[in-house]
Amino acid sequence: MSQEAQPFDSVAAIDLGSNSFHMVVARLLGDQLSILDRLRERVQLGAGLGEKKRLDEESQARALACLARFGERVRGMPFGSVRAVGTSALRIARNSTAFLEKASDVLGHRIEIISGQEEARLIYLGVAHDLAEGPHRRLVVDIGGGSTECILGERFEPIEADSLHMGCVNWSLRFFPRGEIDKERFERAVLAARLEVRSLERHYRALGWSECIGSSGTILSIEQVLHENGWNGNGISEKGLRKLKKEVLEAGRCDKLMFKGLAEERRGVFPGGLAILIALFEGLGIESLNGSLGALREGVLWDLVGRIRHVDLREQTIRRMGERYSIDLVQSGRVQRTALDLLRQCGDEWELPREASASFLAWAARLHEIGLSISHQGYQKHGAYIVANSDMPGFSRQDQQLLAALIQDHRRKLEQEPIERLPAALRRTALRLVLLLRIAVLLNRSRGAQPAPPVALRTRKTGYMLAFPEGWLEQNPLSQADLYEERERLQAIGYELELR
Repeated sequence: MSQEAQPFDSVAAIDLGSNSFHMVVARLLGDQLSILDRLRERVQLGAGLGEKKRLDEESQARALACLARFGERVRGMPFGSVRAVGTSALRIARNSTAFLEKASDVLGHRIEIISGQEEARLIYLGVAHDLAEGPHRRLVVDIGGGSTECILGERFEPIEADSLHMGCVNWSLRFFPRGEIDKERFERAVLAARLEVRSLERHYRALGWSECIGSSGTILSIEQVLHENGWNGNGISEKGLRKLKKEVLEAGRCDKLMFKGLAEERRGVFPGGLAILIALFEGLGIESLNGSLGALREGVLWDLVGRIRHVDLREQTIRRMGERYSIDLVQSGRVQRTALDLLRQCGDEWELPREASASFLAWAARLHEIGLSISHQGYQKHGAYIVANSDMPGFSRQDQQLLAALIQDHRRKLEQEPIERLPAALRRTALRLVLLLRIAVLLNRSRGAQPAPPVALRTRKTGYMLAFPEGWLEQNPLSQADLYEERERLQAIGYELELR
């Protein structure tokens, strides 16, 4: 949120996966995307997670070197035209916040961490755009480096989406740590994967599907090996997997997996990915699967195009949460209008990116009372917890943390901790948006019994001035007392509020 969006005709998506980093750049041509460039590097970020779940220096160095090369390609692309997302390894890493600050600087664009549910949704979107549209239901499976996503959907809409904590990197490290492959190790890997899949089996089988599609490197590699060695016709079948398992066990070691169609760099993670796919076939009752070139990065591209064209899933998510928690939409609308009016008056001193600030301020205003569904006592904290921990399609983890911080600090004591937990680049913006939201809530305390007054706002580096209609403060002693109390709270954090 540190820059302002600009018009553009090209977009880029970057996927910081647990095994490989991918980038795709495309041009917008009407309703289509024309791919201009693709880059892929095997970084193995997930392999750098030690027992304490911290990225080691070597894996960080590999990642930063890769992002420097990617950054050269997207340097100069406008803010808002590039979206970079981190997945399983960065979700797990305890030092991901510090790493992302360095990584974002190197790339030149903000990097977000997305939840497993959001990753699954975006994968489905990428696969759906790669296939011919049809009315039938699809099962999409994606085996990544650190997680496996399973999605049931129709056309471009997922019906069910789940993320399982198993991938070709972490499974290979866990069950084949020295590259040795034998029947006992392999069966343990399949059994452990079956246990992960168990939570989905009954529900997914009950819903059913007409076709199964696989995406990303593991599945495409398995499909290629089966095809080039004549062990399967088109796609992947149970028979083909049995043959491939036999050949892998006979090889006995990862470095001896010399199959046609298998890249050398993938040998070390191949048995873990194969064990997971076999477990998916067994647990979900998959008979055959066809690979798709669509994947997470393509889904990110299409989602980005939707935002550009104001078809933003985040708006739908906010609306659904308002309905689910029975928020007073009339009151939240009043607060939103006042907050956005104050934002429009902010001067350049506050350096607020207008478009992104308007979106987050509006969303926070619409959800600021969501915690009332639990209790009035401390409802701002209840609301922050709901927003930070809910499945919110379209939002990254950082997005949800920012919304939660705005909601937690919209009333009572202005706590610094929620904002301090945000990435450094967002903290100043978040604090200034909080100040606007707090005033909007105060001015609408009567909940429509008395309209909020027209207020003139003037910003300064370390505060702001509010000018009210003549005599309004004296005629509204409760609001006046609230504003005086707000002035004292801002003084405690080094900000000034002048009332006129």
